[in-house]
Amino acid sequence: MSFIDRFTALFRGEKNQTDPKAAKAFDSLLNAVLLEVDKDKNGQNWWYNVSLGKLLSYQAIKAKDNATKRALVFYLIEQVAALHKINYKKKIWSSNDRHRYKEAAYTEILSGLLRSNLEFSIDEIIFILNQFKEADEYHTKRFVDWPIGFTIQQIERLVKKQGLEDSLKLFLEKFLKWPQMSQKRNYWGSDLEKVRVKIEKLLFETNNTEGRTAPYHLPDDRLGKLINGAIETLPERQKDAWYALFHLCIKANASRPSQKYLKSTSAAIDAIGIAKYKAMVHPWLDYVIGLKEIETVVEQVYNNHTYTYSTYEFMHEKTSVFLKGLVWSLCKFHDSKTLNLVGQLAERAFRKIPGVGPAAAAVGNACLYVLGHTRGLEGVSHLSRLKLKIKQNGTKNLIIKYLEEASNKLGVSAAEVEELSIPDFGLQLGRKEYEFKTYTLKLEIQELGKVALNWEKPDGSSQKTAPAFLKDSTTLKEKLKKVKAEVAQIKKYLTAQRDRIDRSYLENRVWTYENFQKHYLDHGLVSFICRRLIWQFKKSNTFVSAIFSNEGWKDVHGELIPWISGETEVRLWHPIYAEIDGIIHWRNSLEELQLKQPLKQAYREVYLLTEAEINTKSYSNRMAAHIIKQHQFNALTALRGWRYTLLGAFDNGMDSGKASITIKAHQLTAEFWINELNDDDAFNDAGIWNYVATDQVRFLKEDQTQDLIDIPKIVLSEIMRDVDLYVGVCSVGNDPEWRDNGGLPQYRDYWTSYSFGDLTEVAKTRKEILEKLVPRLKIGKVASFDGKFLKIKGTKRTYKIHIGSTNILMEPNDQYLCIVPSRGKDRKTENIFLPFEGDRGLSLVLSKAFLLAEDHKIEDATILSQINR
Repeated sequence: MSFIDRFTALFRGEKNQTDPKAAKAFDSLLNAVLLEVDKDKNGQNWWYNVSLGKLLSYQAIKAKDNATKRALVFYLIEQVAALHKINYKKKIWSSNDRHRYKEAAYTEILSGLLRSNLEFSIDEIIFILNQFKEADEYHTKRFVDWPIGFTIQQIERLVKKQGLEDSLKLFLEKFLKWPQMSQKRNYWGSDLEKVRVKIEKLLFETNNTEGRTAPYHLPDDRLGKLINGAIETLPERQKDAWYALFHLCIKANASRPSQKYLKSTSAAIDAIGIAKYKAMVHPWLDYVIGLKEIETVVEQVYNNHTYTYSTYEFMHEKTSVFLKGLVWSLCKFHDSKTLNLVGQLAERAFRKIPGVGPAAAAVGNACLYVLGHTRGLEGVSHLSRLKLKIKQNGTKNLIIKYLEEASNKLGVSAAEVEELSIPDFGLQLGRKEYEFKTYTLKLEIQELGKVALNWEKPDGSSQKTAPAFLKDSTTLKEKLKKVKAEVAQIKKYLTAQRDRIDRSYLENRVWTYENFQKHYLDHGLVSFICRRLIWQFKKSNTFVSAIFSNEGWKDVHGELIPWISGETEVRLWHPIYAEIDGIIHWRNSLEELQLKQPLKQAYREVYLLTEAEINTKSYSNRMAAHIIKQHQFNALTALRGWRYTLLGAFDNGMDSGKASITIKAHQLTAEFWINELNDDDAFNDAGIWNYVATDQVRFLKEDQTQDLIDIPKIVLSEIMRDVDLYVGVCSVGNDPEWRDNGGLPQYRDYWTSYSFGDLTEVAKTRKEILEKLVPRLKIGKVASFDGKFLKIKGTKRTYKIHIGSTNILMEPNDQYLCIVPSRGKDRKTENIFLPFEGDRGLSLVLSKAFLLAEDHKIEDATILSQINR
């Protein structure tokens, strides 16, 4: 009896109706599944987060013989198509709609059955796929919404067992030409591209008698074109070796590679040849690192209004999966060049695209996996740097997980692992030399972000440009290219180490001098930072403060400390430990030495408990009731190691949120509460509020709110400093254009009060520096201080620059002057000695002061129109 005859005999009577007995038996099995889920979900009728394999009713179905399960597959196809037809006609959607619920459940059961080997015949497989096609043609259910991939798995099992017979081969060749195979899935649906590749591979291997590998061509995006073009130039046998690897890479759908995958890709790389593999793959990675997303501006007209928005394309979905698999294959290598590329690729992959999110998060996660599973500590050093660069909380947690795994292997803390992993780049106290024939190229770190390269001639004199003979030598040009790449890495790592040390105050770190000397004082890279900071050395029960000068440690009185030994305990100095006289001494010493600190230390703000906070007891309102830009706040908190989730103008039941940070060394969590500002149209295209309001700061231990008086002084000070930073940077009061560009009209009083209000702790420190600095500058003769303002007497008007917000008022009637700062460096201020890095507000005050002191030279029409008004 043929398959069609058997099917008809089992399911259909003489009038072509479903056999009632068979239908009743199957309905009983299926209803048991629905009832079990309903019971677990307390009457909730939506098929949500159901673990099918754990249901006893589904296990009963799985226990049936293959003949019964095959018959149930045919019945489910019939039922799903009928249910979809009913649901398609409905105009509304409800979570309690039983028809939609049954369609979702039956589709999942159908997919579950097709995952296992049901031993279908060729005719049965052809029948199933034709049923899917017929449902699509009659608009009963889209082809892509059927479990096509699992059905093809049945074909793979069949072919593996008995080979590809002519009838099935002929069908598959026609199947690839079906118009349905060009359908695109939305969020759900079968991956027809993957299906196509599988079938083409089956057909190729059947026709192939020479042991060749089925070709695979990447989608026609920018990276796909580059790789496809590179492979096409290779001899046929080399192509086969690459195609074998490609067929592995396109299956990289898991969250991490299996050991089987890593062994398979390793064998494929060996077949290609390691040197050839790196020579091809490294430029591909470098290409993606420099790849920019393509922006397309779209205009749509709706109700006579034209709406414009942008879409962005970075990489085709299939190319992204392929690249993820390719990155995983790099677990085989542990060399510096490969790891540098993987680290840079991770940074590029997590860079956000407007309205989209990370450019290629899956690729980025693959990079983190490779870096976290390398031999030695070089991969860990990249993770340590990326932890400070990447903003997404989930990604940060993944990096921390890999760092903790490394610390467990080595039996030291995660902080110590990071110290051990910092590369020194062959530097000696921030310097290095490279030989180019008779010339020497000298590298020297001058400040954060500034690394000088100078050429020394054979006679000892110097020149700025590269020697002429480099143009004729490919080897030397390549060597110089590597030097410049190393300079870029040094700049990145130097900034990362500055940020790491700056945050170490919360870690309660104490070193022995032996370890401190190795990882800080004499480290080729970190020594540049270390020797510009103040440290404390323990003697008996006290700490003595000192700075490294003339190859020795000198205390607050300039006296050499002779008693430091390898076991002496060392910690980073904080002004909270010092008396006022000591702080002033260190500030004066830095000024005399013209020593710019890489982080704000001697001038670091200290936040002590106030009377108001003693009264509120468990929370601080010191930084409450400020209006801040939410996206800027979100980015800044991520950079400072805090966790925050953007608040949106959608019905999620939330009208407030929290930025939080865990302080492991003290077993505390700090929270900065944030409230929505619910205002019409005050949100972006993604429904995220543009502005939010700040609220209280709290500390918790084991989920219990702590009294502020019990919080260690350094923890309270550093947390409040962070919060002050968030307000100081993100407040709308800092935006000179906010008032004139709309903002939120009802909060313009706040803008005015903040823009010209009392100085914050940061601004008070800024004023102290300006009071010392300004009298020595060219503007000193026309500058004076008036409370919270720096006054500049120009030739046309007298100007009052607020030292906190940097906004400007003009006398005699306090008229507002809007000056939008440029992003580049100001030539008039870039050579002025400032005692520390990182206070852009200080630079802005000086820049505006220099500009307004010579207001007769201003040519900007926008500024002149305000001054002359």
